Parts: sequence; structure tokens; C-alpha cells
Amino acid sequence: MAELVRRGTTPVVAQALRSTAAATISYVVALQLSSEPVPLTAPLTALLVVQVTLYATLTTGIRRVNSVVAGVLIAIAFSALVGLTWWSLALIILASLAAGHLVRVDEFVPEVAISAMLVLGVTQVSDTAWDRVVETLIGAVVGLLFNFLLAPPVYVRTAGESIEDLARRLRTLLLHISDELTEHIPVARAAARLHEARRLDQDISQVDASLRQAEDSLRLNPRVREGLLHRIVLRTGLDTLEICTVVLRVLARTLTDLAKHRTDEPLFPPDVAAGLQALFGHLSQAVQSFAALVTTQVSANAEEAEARLAAELAKAKADRDDVAELLLFRVQQHPRQWQLHGALLAEVDRILDELDMDHRSRRLMEELDRHAQERRERFPRWAKARDRLRKSWSRLRRG
Repeated sequence: MAELVRRGTTPVVAQALRSTAAATISYVVALQLSSEPVPLTAPLTALLVVQVTLYATLTTGIRRVNSVVAGVLIAIAFSALVGLTWWSLALIILASLAAGHLVRVDEFVPEVAISAMLVLGVTQVSDTAWDRVVETLIGAVVGLLFNFLLAPPVYVRTAGESIEDLARRLRTLLLHISDELTEHIPVARAAARLHEARRLDQDISQVDASLRQAEDSLRLNPRVREGLLHRIVLRTGLDTLEICTVVLRVLARTLTDLAKHRTDEPLFPPDVAAGLQALFGHLSQAVQSFAALVTTQVSANAEEAEARLAAELAKAKADRDDVAELLLFRVQQHPRQWQLHGALLAEVDRILDELDMDHRSRRLMEELDRHAQERRERFPRWAKARDRLRKSWSRLRRG
């Protein structure tokens, strides 16, 4: 039962239910307003207009209406001039595709040609054309009103689960690398860890898609306050984990290169290996705490995750300094592959820097400032009016 409830909140199920309801309602309305006996254009349009998020519904609905109207107008013009022949069909497809790019309907460019061909292929072109326009408008309006009156769900939790899953896989890979440092590692096993890191790097695109859906669900959604802040927190959090993933891939490559030179001995002496194990253990915990900090929705939980992250980073930095001293001592005695030891420390430093709380705070402020500046540049009059209202309010409070 719990699994059924969980599936009922997934984007796929929510999309299916919302699209079905909107298409059915638009068909019932079109039966009353259209002269067509079976006005299937209305439910078809509603089915395509209603998206998972309100923001996507608005942008998609406008582009779809534009594409259908453009196709209908082209069909009316061609039917009045030449009618339907093989060469006129070729011309109407070419003209429709060109018109689709001119009116900027993006992914709905083929819809312009489809609408034109459907209208051109019937006998009563003018009547059918306007009926098709009416049905399209009905489907689009029903789809838009459907999402206005029944606000779509917010998919922050889905994006958060994807980010947490990425962090768990990062943590697991770090622990696997840590467990192998005290023993002899064949080149094939080290290369397998490198391939695992590469797969992890490639899978980030799936997490990014989930996050983009969450970002769209936060835009223009009446359920959400401070939607911009939520989007920036999630986006910057994923950016940080993505950088850590790339650095971990480079770190795995460094260990693979080292394994090629240490074919009959462990990668590191016992004391260095023990220090690296402690370091990677604290790094793995820090990654998990960082993901919890980014995805938590409760302030108390956020403070707890921040405290855990600060503690793990402090321990990791102390371990890093100890390992650096041990490596320096060992390199002075046996300077084999010293450059790989330095690269390993540099990669650890990069991960620590990305997870650092001060670095994250600066990044959040920079992103907020950038969005504010973009909004000012896009809507200068609104920004000036808002500034005047704030100044007036300040003077009233002081007075």
C-alpha cells in the first residue's frame, strides 16, 4: 500500500492523471461549442498542452496555439489558390516548416505542417479550418485553466532524492577506493574504479533532468514561497557534487597510473595508507552531509546537517595535513612518482574546497545577485517602481 501511494506521487502517474482529466473536459466543452461531430482536436491539444509543471504548461500552450493557427492559415491560403495536389502538398509542408521557425514555436515546428495538411485534406476547408482553430483554443484554454485551478505538484522531493542518490554513490566509491589502499591493487581493479567514476560522471545528466523538472515546478507555482531560493540551493548543490564527481574521476585516474608503477607492492606504505583511509572516510561522510544540507526542507534538519558537514570537513582537513607530511617524508626518501602524490593531494584539496561552507555561501550570494541583476535588466521599469516603493516605505517607517 505504501509503495502504491509513493508511485501515485511520481511525475509519470501525476502527468497521466492530469492529462486524462484535461483532455476529457476539453472534449466535453468542444462538443458544445464546435460544429464538428467528433471534435478530437480539442482533447489532442489539451493532452499536449498539459505538462507536469505550470511553467511548462504556460510556455507549451502558447507555442502550440501559435503552431496550429499558423498551419490553419497556411492551409486556407493554399486551398484558395491551388487546392490539394502532390506538388501543392510539398509546397505546403515546406512553407509550414519555414513558418514554424519564423513564429518561433520551437519543438512544435512539425505541428504547423501537420495542422496545415489535416485542414487541406478535407472538402470544406474554410469551415473545418475555423472549427480546428476553435477546438485548438478550447483544448489550450482548458489545459491552462486546469493547471491554474489545480496547481501541479512540486517535484523538489524527486530532485532531492536524485541528488541524495548521487551523493550516496559518490560516498560508496570513495569507501571502495579507501578499502583498497592498504593492499596490492592490480591495474585491472584500479581501472575498474576509474570506469565506475566515469559512469557516475555520465549519470549526472539524469540528475540534471530531474532537477530541471523541479526548477520548472517551482516557477509560477502558487504553492511555493521563495521558489527562486529553492531553485538556486538545489542547482548550486548539484553543481558542487558534479565538480566533486569530476575530481573523483581524476583521482581514480591518478591511482590507476600509480598502480601501473606499483605492480608488485601496495600503492602506499602502511602509515600513508592508514592516513588516506581516514581522509577518504571523512570525505565520504562530508559528501553525504552536504547532500542532506542541500535537500533538507526543515531548518532544524538543515542546522544538524550543517554541523555534521563542518565536523567532517574539519577532520578531513586535519587528515589531509597529516597525509601531506607523511607523503613529503616518504618522497624525500623514495622520490618515485612524486608527481602522482602531489596530484592526489591537489585533487583532495579541490573536493574540500568545493564542500567548504564559506565557499558555498559565497556561491549562493553570487547566484542570488546574478538573478537579481538579470531581473533588473529584463524588467527595468518594474525594478525602478519597486525601488521607489521601498524607499517610500522606509521614509514612512522613519517618519
